[in-house]
Amino acid sequence: MAREFDIVVYGATGYTGRLVAEYLVGLGDEVKWAMAGRSAAKLAEVRDFIGAPKDAALIVADANDDAALRAMAQRATVVLTTAGPYQLYGDGLVAACAKTGTDYVDLTGEPNWIARKIVEHAATARQSGSRIVFSCGFDSIPFEFGVLFVQSEAKKKFGVYAPRVRGRVRAINGGLSGGTMASGMVTAQAMQKDPSVAALLADPFALTPGFKGPVQPDLNATYEDKVTGSWVAPFMMAGINTKAVHRSNFLLGHIWGEDFVYDEMVMTGGPGAAPPAGFSFGAPLQPGDGPTKEEREAGFYDLLYIAEYPDGRTLRASVKGDRDPGYGSTSKIIAESAICLARDIGRELTPGGCWTSASAMGETLVRRLQARAGLTFTVES
Repeated sequence: MAREFDIVVYGATGYTGRLVAEYLVGLGDEVKWAMAGRSAAKLAEVRDFIGAPKDAALIVADANDDAALRAMAQRATVVLTTAGPYQLYGDGLVAACAKTGTDYVDLTGEPNWIARKIVEHAATARQSGSRIVFSCGFDSIPFEFGVLFVQSEAKKKFGVYAPRVRGRVRAINGGLSGGTMASGMVTAQAMQKDPSVAALLADPFALTPGFKGPVQPDLNATYEDKVTGSWVAPFMMAGINTKAVHRSNFLLGHIWGEDFVYDEMVMTGGPGAAPPAGFSFGAPLQPGDGPTKEEREAGFYDLLYIAEYPDGRTLRASVKGDRDPGYGSTSKIIAESAICLARDIGRELTPGGCWTSASAMGETLVRRLQARAGLTFTVES
């Protein structure tokens, strides 16, 4: 049965949600969409600010109003939510989408919450046909798809997938979002209340229920990585991204092998050296704040992936983004993910369940990201 809207943007009055809505305005009549949030007045204010049509649909639904969330979900093919921290504001919406057979994408970088949602909703989503796809922003699409791309190219060249991939942040310009910082604070509070959360965050296979792979590299070390050709240091997002990559491998039937090894680090100039220029931790502390348009457009990122074989053969590839990662790039990435899920990925390809972006949308989304979201995927050697 056809839904009224292709996409409902929930959290549209927040900073990133507004950027997503603004991006969809720029697509004209290509997508039928609506803006949703808890305040009709604020939704109308955002509608006018971004130049959306006066008759653009506005849906009022509070994160704690299960009936309103369910009614909203029933009107959408995909609900795109930017309303985090998700462990505070996301429970009801995931449940509503799972129950109504509505597809769902979010920006969460909270693996403890993802693990809980998988347990709670995977069976319901499989039954209803709802595709629940977590982490469809800078967490964790460029990283998941960097692995997917380098592995695809490595197999073309060498005939088999590589058992080892290194993910390396080569350059980046852009800071943390207020929402990301809020999510980190909430996760830290969750660890204080429940010691098992810390164990989950430390487990690279926390999102692969029933499967434990081999010991993975230490993400907290600083060392000279001779394969990369650089000193490397810890990368703050590796904890969520590595889990997403291992879950993709798991959901794809361990296409890269049950012994697959993956890590993410930041390339530096030497021991004790700073991360790449432009890697800023001086982001706004309040959710809803964010950089200017000029600052977003001046941002970028450059990620290196090395597929490595036991005999020393390697293949290198890069993923680059043309906007700051937390806002300009993320807003385009999640919008195109929602469109891809709504328009390009039938349930015969990806049935209902709890997915990662790479396992749910694969190379179909890669093509969209390159054509429309400012990402480039390149084989380097």
